[in-house]
Amino acid sequence: MTSTGGFWDNITRLRAALDKADAVVIGAGAGLSTAAGYVYAGERFKRYFSDFAARYGFEDMYSGGFYPFPSQSEFWAYWSRYIFINRYVDPPEPVYERLLALAADKDYFVITTNVDHCFQKAGFDKKRLFYTQGDYGLFQCSKPCCQETFDNEAVIREMVARQRNMRVPEELVPVCPRCGRPMTVNLRADDRFVEDEGWHEAAGRYGAFLRAHAKGRVLYWELGVGYNTPGIIKYPFWRMTAENPDAVYVCMNRSRAAAPGQIARRSVCVGGDIKRALEALGDK
Repeated sequence: MTSTGGFWDNITRLRAALDKADAVVIGAGAGLSTAAGYVYAGERFKRYFSDFAARYGFEDMYSGGFYPFPSQSEFWAYWSRYIFINRYVDPPEPVYERLLALAADKDYFVITTNVDHCFQKAGFDKKRLFYTQGDYGLFQCSKPCCQETFDNEAVIREMVARQRNMRVPEELVPVCPRCGRPMTVNLRADDRFVEDEGWHEAAGRYGAFLRAHAKGRVLYWELGVGYNTPGIIKYPFWRMTAENPDAVYVCMNRSRAAAPGQIARRSVCVGGDIKRALEALGDK
């Protein structure tokens, strides 16, 4: 079932479901951060990476993340700037703050594939967040030799401040404090991703929350989730809604707001701009 009915009809249905819900499970993907202004192409890319585009030929931040830079100095010049603007600079639009205002008085939990820390920056309770795919704000060993992560804010800021000609000073290139190998960003790309103690604690809290709310009026609220990794948020939300006759599934997505036919009667699909939808929901 795709998004049907008028925009305001869907917003009214969502407002009613939110008001009735005893618990809210928020599932967020890249589309939510895009709505907040973390755009990886176009004008924003040109503003921050026109020099890299001219030298290396890639045309968006995502492509740049896979570029085979010839040296670690160049690699970290790109990645430090990338991390700085997408982790340590607040997004242009207060989309996450609007979402918090809507969920704050509910018993909520957040699972997200985003790695930009926007939920915590907006004021969401850290103990109610599960970042499944990592965090731009953490380093890990590239091997890895240990299941540890390391805060990177200080060195990222120094790399940004001191880089010249798209290179960082060699002494700033991060190495693992345990084995001396190169560091990398804590992002899930392959089986070398580090799930540290904090990751496992968050996973445990999320599992406990789902078990505690397996029944009752639960709102499974998906925002900006695509089909790159649907097994993390989208498919489990469908399954849990199907298993709980009192649950409601919500899909907010710019272009692919849809739900399976089996749960269509208990689903609200809101297409279009998520920012506009959250603003409208707050006005109801």
